[in-house]
Formats: sequence, structure tokens, C-alpha cells
Amino acid sequence: MHQPNSEDNINPLDRRAFCVGAMSLVALGTTACGGGGGGGGTAGGLGALGSAPQADASAVAAATAPAAVPDAQAVTDAAPPAPQARKFAHPGLLHTEADFERMRLKVAANAQPWLAGWNALISNGRSQLGATPRPLATVIRGGDGQNFAQMYIDIARSYQLALRWKVSGDTRYADLAVVFLNAWSSTLTSIEGNADRFLAAGIYGQQFANAAEIMRSYPGWAASDLARFQNMMLTVFYPLNHSFLVNHNGAEITNYWANWDQCAMGSILAIGVLCDRQDIYDEALNYYRNGAGNGAGLQAVYHVHPGYLGQWQESGRDQGHCTLGIGLAGAFCEMAWNQGDDIYGYENNRFLAGAEYVAKSNLRDGAGNFYTVPFLTSANRQGTKTVLSTSGLGHQRGIWESVYNHYANRLGIATPYTALQAAQMRPESDGSNGDQLGFGTLTYARDPIATAVRPSGLTARVHGSQVELSWWGCTGALSYSVKRATVAGGPYATVATGITDTLTFTDTAVAPGVVYHYAVVALTAAGEGDPSDEARAPIKAELLMQLGFSETQNAADYPDLPVGLLKNVADFTIACRVYLDEIATWSRVFDFGSGERRYMMLTPRSNAGTVRYAISPVHGYNMQMIEGSSPLPTGRWVHVAVTLSGTLGTLYIDGAVAGSNAQMTFAPCELGETTQNFLGRSQYPNDPPLRGRLDDFRVYQGALSAAEISLLA
Repeated sequence: MHQPNSEDNINPLDRRAFCVGAMSLVALGTTACGGGGGGGGTAGGLGALGSAPQADASAVAAATAPAAVPDAQAVTDAAPPAPQARKFAHPGLLHTEADFERMRLKVAANAQPWLAGWNALISNGRSQLGATPRPLATVIRGGDGQNFAQMYIDIARSYQLALRWKVSGDTRYADLAVVFLNAWSSTLTSIEGNADRFLAAGIYGQQFANAAEIMRSYPGWAASDLARFQNMMLTVFYPLNHSFLVNHNGAEITNYWANWDQCAMGSILAIGVLCDRQDIYDEALNYYRNGAGNGAGLQAVYHVHPGYLGQWQESGRDQGHCTLGIGLAGAFCEMAWNQGDDIYGYENNRFLAGAEYVAKSNLRDGAGNFYTVPFLTSANRQGTKTVLSTSGLGHQRGIWESVYNHYANRLGIATPYTALQAAQMRPESDGSNGDQLGFGTLTYARDPIATAVRPSGLTARVHGSQVELSWWGCTGALSYSVKRATVAGGPYATVATGITDTLTFTDTAVAPGVVYHYAVVALTAAGEGDPSDEARAPIKAELLMQLGFSETQNAADYPDLPVGLLKNVADFTIACRVYLDEIATWSRVFDFGSGERRYMMLTPRSNAGTVRYAISPVHGYNMQMIEGSSPLPTGRWVHVAVTLSGTLGTLYIDGAVAGSNAQMTFAPCELGETTQNFLGRSQYPNDPPLRGRLDDFRVYQGALSAAEISLLA
């Protein structure tokens, strides 16, 4: 299939009311097989790790081209004034007033680990009185004349001085923080350099906004000075952030690794709050959920393995960038949380799955060897990675406290490897490299959750003749047991015990035609806890949807199907009757996805000249296919069906097998909550519409047998 060459044009509307006009809904069900929910230069921290990826000559030329024209244009159309309906909480980025009160009380009581975190802060050279700001009119990162360390050091001073004021109450630190903020807002006019200028605008934009957000409540910071600082964020930092997410520096969208998108999103989110701009804030949230770049939520955690180990997008590249990505994404999630938006929980805690994977990858076991983790071949514009990268293996970065404390101590969700990373880095400092603000032990540590907890997020996915279970553990659990029933709600029989790591179980003792119901319980020091929510797993095909259509309406004009139609479905069947008036290469019978970034589709004729089913979780890379031997015929009704059972994918034409692939490891549930589920048209806007009609369109959870397909045909 052709490679993508343009941005997503994602329709955010949830078209659940789609039975209109000439299309009639015969049956619609919602049962599914699962439940539950940088831097460059000598002083730049990561050095070469943060530099632009190497690409072909055109991409490199784009990456090093002067910034003036595209970025100046972005200033004019990136941030139009918009009426505001939302009232933001202040301070409300990485820290709230409740957080500061907790820090004050814990430090005053000499409680650990807060006291150790406080001592790390007050012993840091950048948190001391007596320093003088060194503002620049032009900051350069990447290429000749780099001076960006001068900015990130002053940002670190501003933030650390602000923290010292909020915890100690000593206004000398507040007064000096204001001096630093005012010096930069009255001097800085541009951020320049090669592609690394986008890293500077992203990483340091988010950090600068956080320092200012803390200080906005200080009576000694004049309103006019705050306004000037906000203007600097809107006119210097935001245009570069916005430009990168929209244009990716003129490169193919997967040319840039996850951390590039993530720092831009973090800066945009922070600027939106600091400047009380809901439109800007919403831009960041929408990109995280629906964006096409490698840093958006579903791409950053490239693949979730059984037991919720989420392979990070840069895990095949190097471990320094993986930990950078966790730090950037963790900050994004925390800032959104403090404004009431739960990105931490997005797609069944997908970020935690990524954090646990990166944490485990970089830890040693009891024998002193690095833990092994599963790895799915990953591919993008930079090439194909087949194994976990050992570059920087064991990388340590002080970014784990926020992740650990949110999931374990706010929610009671077990984070075994993240917890080990947090413990070995405690107390966190700032790392001295400008990549993160740091001091998470002081700012994020929380007392353990006091309420009773239980396993959560249980999914039960049917793959052929077995059921694969995964779940999130709970703090305080010693082990887990899996219980199974053939009636919803029980009675249950225990089918597995003593599960400790990884939290997954494959039930192979299942019978055809039976519907199973699963729950997981934790064994704690106090005994067996409450069961998880129940997950349903039918060992048979069940009709989810059946649609009939008018014989006069063209398929390309059919309304979209519901968002998330196959979100939790592994084995499946999609079948329908197709009448082609004429055939065009890359037209679609169906195409379920989220724009060009991820999709599953059936085309009557591919570029190979044959009917093809294909599924891809990332921009056409790693695409898996079932290829027929010829295109679909025109001028008559044809019955077409696609099934997946385990890893066996089968394509049927008029009831007969037309193609198969026994290595289909991608199921619909790999695509997440697809937002564009089309009949008769493609995720790619330049592909032609289907010239013909559809009828008796059916979607099943589970694979129909060849005999059952024959009866439909």
C-alpha cells in the first residue's frame, strides 16, 4: 500500500447515531471480548541524543533550513484569540496549592522521603540566592553558535527558587525568581537553530511556564510583568510548538521520534493553562489522543504486550530517549490531571504500560542481569528495529516519582518496576542537564492510598481456541488468582493461582460454543481481596452489527460506523455483499481506523492488482496482509468475508477461500478506539471512493467457520 504523505484529518465526532436515510440497522450489539477499562551541544544533557534524526538528503535539508519563513507564518495563524468557556485551576500545572501544602507539612514534620527531597533542593547550586540572570534576545539550539544552556540554567533557577519560596515561605526566593522571569520576558525574542530549535521551544517552554505558574500568585510579581511573560510564551515558544505538530519541520511524519512531539505537546498544554487559553490547551489534549505523530498516546506506546508491558516507541533506538519520553509524558499527564483531565488513564492506563516497560528494560534482576522484555519489530521513517536497543541500557533519570505516586499512591494500582526505579533514584534531583525540572521526591511523594483496592482493567481476548487475560495489579497484593464462570456473576471456579509477574494468564482449557466470564482476585496479607470487574469471553462468533442498504445509494456515501467499533475485539469476522459498477485501485469496501496512522481495510484492488485485506497499527509500517489472487469482479453481486482466528487470517470470495495468512499477529484491538470507521472510502483522502454498493454488512466478534461463511454467501 502507498505510504502516507499527509497529516491526519481526523473527525472527532462520535457518530453513534448512524442509522439514517437509506441505511437500515438490522442488529447492533456492543459486547466485546474484553472489559475494563534532547539536547544538543556540550551542555545539552543528552547531547547527540536530542539531535535531529538522520534522514535522506531532502529531510536533512528540511531539518536544517532557516526557521524564519515557516515559523514566522506560524505566528500569524497558530493562536487566534478565542472565547473561553473553561476556568483553569491556578496554580495548576505540575503542582497545585494542595501539593505545596503537603510539601510544607511533611518537611516541617521531618517526614521522609519529603525531607530528603527538600534537602536535595536546598543543596542544589541553582536554588541559592545571589545569582544574576543572563537573558538572551536569541537562543540557539542546534547548529552554530549554540547558547541554549544559558536559558535552561536560568529556567532551573527560576523553578527552584519558586519551590523554595512555596515550601519555606521565605519571600527572598520569590523576589529573586521574579527577577529571573522578568529579565527573560523583557529580552527574549526568538529561538533559532536547526531542527533542535523545536526541542528547545518544547522542553524549555513547558519548564518556563511551570516556573511562572508557581509565581503567578506572588503579590510581588506585578500583573503587567505576568502579562509580558505570558506574551513571550505565546509569541516565542508556542508558534514553534504548534508549527512542529502541524508540519514536523517539513519531514515525513514518522521521521521524528516520540520525544519531539511530546515536548511540543507539553509546552502547548502548559502555555494554555498559564495564559488561560482553552483553545491552546485543547490543542495539546486533542493531539495526544488523535495526533498522527510518534509522540501521540497510541504511537508513543507502540504496542502493548500481554500483562500490560507497553513497548515504547524509542525502545529500539536507545534507552536515554526512552527515559526522556517517560519524563515528558509523565509531566504532560500530571499537568492535565491537575486540570481535571485523566490522560494517565487513557486507553486503559496505556502510559503506565509504557512506563513499566521502560522501567523494567533498564533494571537488573536478582542475579545482576537486565530483565528481558518482549519486543515487537517496530518500523518508521528511520528504519526497522527488531530487538530492544542496548544503547544506554540501565539509564537512570530522575523522572519516576510522579508516575509511581500517581498510580500507586493516588489510585492503588501496582507499579512494580516503576516503583523500583523511583526507589533507586530517591531523592530525585534535577539531573543538571535541562531535560527535566526534577525534585520529584519532594513534589510528588504521597502517603499510600488508604482505601481498599482490587485488580482493575481486566481484558479477556479470544485468540482461536484460547483466552488471553491481562489486568492491572493492586498495591499490597502478594499474588493473584484467576476465577472463571459460565454464567455472568458466577459461581466461579479458580483456574489459576500464584500469579505474580507478569500479570497475564492464557486459558487454554476452554470449550467451543461456551461463553466464559472471568474475574481476578488479589491475595494480600489480610487474605483474598475483592474481585475485579468481570470480563466476558465467548468461544464462538457473535453478531455485533448487521446493516442493510438501499440498492440505489453508492457505498461511498454511507454514514460512518460507531467510534471504537472493534476496540476490544481480537478474533473477528467482517462479511458483506459487494456490487462494483467499476473498480479503482485503492478504493475501499471498508476502512476502520484513526486516519492514516492506524487502520484495517479491505480494497477490491491493491497496487498488486488483487483484492487485499490489510491492518497496520503505525502509518502503513509493519502492515500485515491477506492477498487474493485477483481483483473483485465488477457488474455482479459478490460476497466477501475476512476472518481472524488466532493468527490465521482468511479471505473468502463467494464462500471459497481466496487467500490466507497464518502470521496475522495484529488484531482489531491493536488499533485502539478507532475514530473513523468508513464504508466505501479510505483513511487516505486521495484514494478513490468505492463505485458500487454494499448490502448485508456484518461484523462478528469471533471467526466464523468456512461452512458458516459458505451459508452467508
